[in-house]
Amino acid sequence: MSQPVPPPGNPFAEGAAPQPYPMAPPPAPARGNLGLGLVAALVAALVAGGVYGGIAGAVEREIGWAAVGVGFLIGFAAGKVGGNNPVLSVVSAVLSLGSVYLGQLVALSIIGAKQLNASATDIFFEHFDVLTEAWKEDLDPLTFLFFALAAFAAFAGARKAAA
Repeated sequence: MSQPVPPPGNPFAEGAAPQPYPMAPPPAPARGNLGLGLVAALVAALVAGGVYGGIAGAVEREIGWAAVGVGFLIGFAAGKVGGNNPVLSVVSAVLSLGSVYLGQLVALSIIGAKQLNASATDIFFEHFDVLTEAWKEDLDPLTFLFFALAAFAAFAGARKAAA
């Protein structure tokens, strides 16, 4: 005698082959989390400041579009991860100022290392006071323009990425 054939699509019918459960969808990306947005902005600020300083030190001059890129990267990271929280735009702008400052100090340490045949990390960490004095002496209106451009780009980047 033959077994009755279960109706198609009923996994619980007698004699039916076990059906695997469907895979759960992947979790949604973390958006709208202020804490993660702040962490992303801080990490982006440190990385972008180091890259900006490395580029400026290699060519031995500041580059305005690179400061804009630093700011935009920080704002974009904050907005993409943190969502549309207005705090992220303001914090991104402030972090971009610190990032450009860090980049300028890194650039000065690289330039000084070339001139003194020393290590840039030694100059940066062991002679930080001399480095900041050199930065103060090198201040000009263009430096403040780079700060302003970076802050504006960070603010706008955070708003754009969150939209």
